[in-house]
Amino acid sequence: MWNYIIRRLLWVPFLLLVVSFITFMLFRLGPGDPILVILGNKYDPKSQSVQNLREELGLDKPLMVQFANYSINFFQGDFGESFRYRGQSVRKLISAKMWVSAQLSLAALLISTTIGIPLGFFIAHKQGGWQDPAIVTICLVVMSIPVMVFVPVLLWVLCLKNLWIPFWSGIPCSGWGGLFDQRIIVPALSMGLPGVAIFVRLMRASTLDVMKQDYIMTAHSKGLGQFVIDTRHVFRNAIIPIVTILSFSLAGLIGGAIITETIMGIPGIGRLAVQSVFDRDYPVIMAITLITAGFFAIANLLADITYALVDPRIRYG
Repeated sequence: MWNYIIRRLLWVPFLLLVVSFITFMLFRLGPGDPILVILGNKYDPKSQSVQNLREELGLDKPLMVQFANYSINFFQGDFGESFRYRGQSVRKLISAKMWVSAQLSLAALLISTTIGIPLGFFIAHKQGGWQDPAIVTICLVVMSIPVMVFVPVLLWVLCLKNLWIPFWSGIPCSGWGGLFDQRIIVPALSMGLPGVAIFVRLMRASTLDVMKQDYIMTAHSKGLGQFVIDTRHVFRNAIIPIVTILSFSLAGLIGGAIITETIMGIPGIGRLAVQSVFDRDYPVIMAITLITAGFFAIANLLADITYALVDPRIRYG
């Protein structure tokens, strides 16, 4: 197992190098000039100040030299300085916003999994009954509602009508106060409830597949109780396909949700990432892309390790 983990970890720097090269070239060769974004109306392509700024930012060098310099600095922990927000390091600019988005996404993921996985396991045992199609239909309807509609509805129900979130505390529904602040309820629900359908359908399908296996029939023939069969055999094997979804969901925690964050006034990473694309803020785009790619690589490794922990039959050389 340890040899497998070490081999996988050694691939991470190579993966990040490939991702950084593709991202670097896509934005550098695309239309637009970051100097124009920085200077705005003062931009004059023939001005000496423009040339000086281009030299200061290293944009006058060949592309491969720029990429090599950036890669060396990145792997040393230096993400560079933002083009859009002059004087601010990219690390300080994105770290706080990523932490905000991670907390929000974690709360949403907890809602999706704590509701979706048990519900999917339950309706798998009710196949053929009214509970199965009714619950699946409700989950799919909630999932199909666009976020820009779902968030205002939740605000109207939970805040405007004061049904669940009273204003007597003096804290509004919008804004950000942390993971344990009441203002996280609406955005977490708006992101978490649509995801319930995904886990319900996956867990239902996985459970039904396991229940048809020969060893489950053998367990019944031995006289084992339904509770013992469900906990020791059915659930443990049915949860294995869900591990992959959970691992990539955890990796996506830092990705943010631009629509929810914008509507609710949450200072997350989603809005910054989109704005950086339009502003040609190369250092910010590169840092977000590489950090996200690194998280996905680690999450994939954690999924493989979890497979072996859940199912002892799985072994890695």
